[in-house]
Amino acid sequence: MTGDGPGGSCRTDVRPEEQLELDAVDAQMKRDQPYAALARLEESSMGAEQHWLRLGQLYVQTGQLSKAGDLFSRLSQRCQSADSYHGLGLVALKQGRLQDGLDAMKTARDKSPSSVDIRNDYGYALLNAGQNAEAVFELRTAFELADGKGAVRQNLAAAYLITNDQAGLTRLKKQYGFSPEELAYARQLAEHIRRLQ
Repeated sequence: MTGDGPGGSCRTDVRPEEQLELDAVDAQMKRDQPYAALARLEESSMGAEQHWLRLGQLYVQTGQLSKAGDLFSRLSQRCQSADSYHGLGLVALKQGRLQDGLDAMKTARDKSPSSVDIRNDYGYALLNAGQNAEAVFELRTAFELADGKGAVRQNLAAAYLITNDQAGLTRLKKQYGFSPEELAYARQLAEHIRRLQ
């Protein structure tokens, strides 16, 4: 692995040849081949922050949480980027360190308030922590930023179920075509979260 060393690079511009490497890695990640993607990434030049962020994500996907935590910690200290704090928060949550995860996620949210992924993950973490009103706010924001599409649909519906917000559920059904199958899954998710709170 070449590049800026184990601390990672904070360069945000991605050169065309680097983008080709990242596209190949992303394609393998989409095909659920994280080990192959990790091997490919470890061969690359690792010149931009995006390389290091992907490396951290792949460490998480391949169960190397300690390596991921170390990398995201160094990146967050060095680069101070929203994505590095987001990664740090996800690793902390996976390791059962809820407050550390929430703190890192809040920093990520403050640095990139219009990121759907960050607000969705932060909202879900808040829901697990029993901070339901704050969770609904974050998830509703992520939902609107995503124009009602993607994984945030389930999380927001689960939050509405936990907070007994029938008006919110009705709005999901009428305005966004939330299906009975989606609602059934959201009920299961809500039950799972209630057991964690």
